[in-house]
Amino acid sequence: MRPFHLIISLLVLVLVTSCAEEGQYPVSGEECSPDDPVLNLDAPDCLPPL
Repeated sequence: MRPFHLIISLLVLVLVTSCAEEGQYPVSGEECSPDDPVLNLDAPDCLPPL
């Protein structure tokens, strides 16, 4: 992947996630519930295994 494409991809990701309202998922727009399993995840939990 070219550096330009990587930068554009990261900018799009930041813009999409910044548009999400508090308590809603950014892509689907569905409301988060208190028992959603993803609420306990941190960024390091989402990294693929090496």
